[in-house]
Amino acid sequence: MNHPPVLLRTLTDLRANTASWHSEGLTVGMIPTMGALHDGHLALVEEARRRVDRVVATIFVNPTQFGPKEDFTAYPRTEASDVAKLATLGVEAVFAPNAAEMYPPGHATTISLAGPALGLETDYRPHFFAGVATVVAKLLLGGFPDIAMFGEKDYQQLLVVRQMVKDLRLPTEIVALPTVREPDGLALSSRNAYLSPDERRTAPKLASVLNETAAAIRAGGDHAHHLRHGFNALESAGFRPDYLELRNAETLASPAESSGEPLRLLVAAWLGKTRLIDNIAV
Repeated sequence: MNHPPVLLRTLTDLRANTASWHSEGLTVGMIPTMGALHDGHLALVEEARRRVDRVVATIFVNPTQFGPKEDFTAYPRTEASDVAKLATLGVEAVFAPNAAEMYPPGHATTISLAGPALGLETDYRPHFFAGVATVVAKLLLGGFPDIAMFGEKDYQQLLVVRQMVKDLRLPTEIVALPTVREPDGLALSSRNAYLSPDERRTAPKLASVLNETAAAIRAGGDHAHHLRHGFNALESAGFRPDYLELRNAETLASPAESSGEPLRLLVAAWLGKTRLIDNIAV
């Protein structure tokens, strides 16, 4: 029988808790989340369980990664049910601070980014990755986990966090897991709860177009032509695409035609009032 996880509210308590584990020679894994946990998050927990001795999940809806017209106040907050789900997987601790703990009065430091943070999401949400990187750095420095788990669904975010950890020489390995999907192909996301029944029936088309476009690119021909065709297919299905882009899978730089470099196809599109993102390897 699993015991309920210890609920931590301050960075001081987080650090004391993980330091105690490390002093016993135990390895520690961290799963940073904004709560509203789904099976994608739980897959990260299960993989961490296989890799380390102790697991801490974090639940914090980070205000600095939301723009003024975005869904910060509406974002689902389900701490009690999240903690119950984590307890069934044997998570030892949950760090769930409030905003004042993470950003106390007078807070004046934000991480500045380039490299994989430029373009794509930044073209539409210029504040986003600075907010993500700053809060992830605070979490990693608060707990010094041996590994931290992230999903490939937020692919650009994954590369930004990896670059930050590398550049700041943080002593944490960033471990990625493939996107977890519904049986119809829709990538799991806490924001899927915003979709109306009709929109939910349309939503899997996003992954379908990604797969069709990736197959066309693999088959050869002009990348730009295939991307335009995919963009138009999304519009025809009822989406309002922000982007459908082909990028280098390691740097997110624009690739050269027929270069043989690893490629990733990334998309962001609105369906009604919900913004969905997805990506696949090409």
